Amino acid sequence: MTKRRKSLLSLMMALALMLSLFSPAASAETSMQAYVSAMQPGWNLGNSLDATGSETSWGNPEITPSLIQQISAQGFKSIRIPITWSHRMGAAPDYAIDPAFMDRVQQVVDWSLDAGLYVMINIHHDSWQWINAMPAKHDEVLARFNAAWTQIADRFKNHSSKLMFESVNEPVFEGVDDAAQMALLDELNTSFFRIVRASGGKNAVRPLVLPTLWTNSGQEYLNSVATTVSNLNDPNLIATVHYYGYWPFSVNIAGETRFDDSSINDIVTSFDRIHHTFVANGIPVILGEYGLLGFDKNTGTIEHGEMLKYFEYLTQYARSKNITHMLWDNGQHFNRNTFQWNDPELYNVIMASLTGRSSTASTDLIFLKQGAGVTDAAIDLNLNGNRFVSLKNGNTTLKSGRDYKINGNVLTIKANYLSKLISGGLGEKAVLSAQFSAGANWSFHVLHYNTPKLENASGTTGSFVIPTAFNGDRLATMEAVYADGSNAGPQNWTPFKEFGYAFAPSYSENQITLTPNFFKEVNDGVVNLKFHFWSGAVVNYTITKNGAGVSGTAS
Repeated sequence: MTKRRKSLLSLMMALALMLSLFSPAASAETSMQAYVSAMQPGWNLGNSLDATGSETSWGNPEITPSLIQQISAQGFKSIRIPITWSHRMGAAPDYAIDPAFMDRVQQVVDWSLDAGLYVMINIHHDSWQWINAMPAKHDEVLARFNAAWTQIADRFKNHSSKLMFESVNEPVFEGVDDAAQMALLDELNTSFFRIVRASGGKNAVRPLVLPTLWTNSGQEYLNSVATTVSNLNDPNLIATVHYYGYWPFSVNIAGETRFDDSSINDIVTSFDRIHHTFVANGIPVILGEYGLLGFDKNTGTIEHGEMLKYFEYLTQYARSKNITHMLWDNGQHFNRNTFQWNDPELYNVIMASLTGRSSTASTDLIFLKQGAGVTDAAIDLNLNGNRFVSLKNGNTTLKSGRDYKINGNVLTIKANYLSKLISGGLGEKAVLSAQFSAGANWSFHVLHYNTPKLENASGTTGSFVIPTAFNGDRLATMEAVYADGSNAGPQNWTPFKEFGYAFAPSYSENQITLTPNFFKEVNDGVVNLKFHFWSGAVVNYTITKNGAGVSGTAS
């Protein structure tokens, strides 16, 4: 190689190095990305100030300083305070916000800032109460929206920069196509931005949070907000989306009872789109809400172990994409009276995801059938980079080789140990806890069971329950088909009905309810049901509907 060619090559390499230093991938973290990263993890104060009645009308106690301090003590760095303003606003043209309510909002904000939290406030259920009418009432909605943010911005203009404003929760607009809806959202986000920035004080640089349409992560919705951010050309803007999982799994329909590859793929493709569109281009992202849609009906809609696997994967993957996540909690998760977690394992998984991954397993249920010989229980572990350490029953550490063995990623709990757990009646006999070198523990519920038995029943389409002896088993899903084999009931593209919407078990009352929602879309005649249980048992049942009357026969 000649000296000239060597010099040219050296120059090209130097230029390539300089370009790489200034490329988006190699550039230093922006101050706004650092701000959003410092908010990790976050928590939603749901169903309180966003309730469409009083603060306590949706079942939660009044917010107290102790509650806010407890959220901070639990390790959360940020709090989203959803607020519904509609019934606290006066008439046009001023749309004056009730001063007492504004004072209450400020009080909660101040408590949160005093607790060291980053704070997000917004316009919440107004989105579906009146903002959605913008296509037909454009000027009226825009005037009311502008009036709300003018007053909110003025009240908080001198507050700490750790307070941020979110323009509107889950925006949607009635009667127009997606393109028109995105244009309307751009108009609202832009108006919100201009009002806040012109309001003085610290609002000149306050972080502002802009949602996508429906806070959905579809590529066209992400692109639309990315364009809005680009046009506004302001370094202190943040994008937000919400995520509630792969829909069939999230509500337990169509037989999607497990956290499988479909759910994983939905998380990966969604968060990859978000990262590629926003984060990789210097626009920070907050996952303003996440959870499972089935929680709206019952936290038991999704089997507990499958639920934990979902939250473990979601939270760690969001973090890996530099997306700050804020748990949606309407009172189901953190008890606002006792300050205890209703599901400590969920909390542990979320917190462990901040620094790494937790190990999980193919199941958290070990079924031992009454009267059958007990055999070894071999369970696949998802170690996720960790190492198995021990297995405990309460404070007792089980002995490797005698009580269990570990071979690679397979844990085998031996029959001789399991046999010791099943004396007495049916039901849960023990909870074994697996510890790993990092992350949260994983529980195995040992269940002594027999095949569930359903009884004959009669009732109406408005009230129909099947007396059920669950016999230590747990219900996974239900199929419904007519006598000719066609699918029966709501969402008849699948025979597997939605848990909690079409049917619901009550283990404390020993019954399965078929809901009015189910019967609204069931024709008169015979419907064959199959109840699938987590042990693998399948129990057949037949119902006959005649007008408002329903009878049920056990097979």
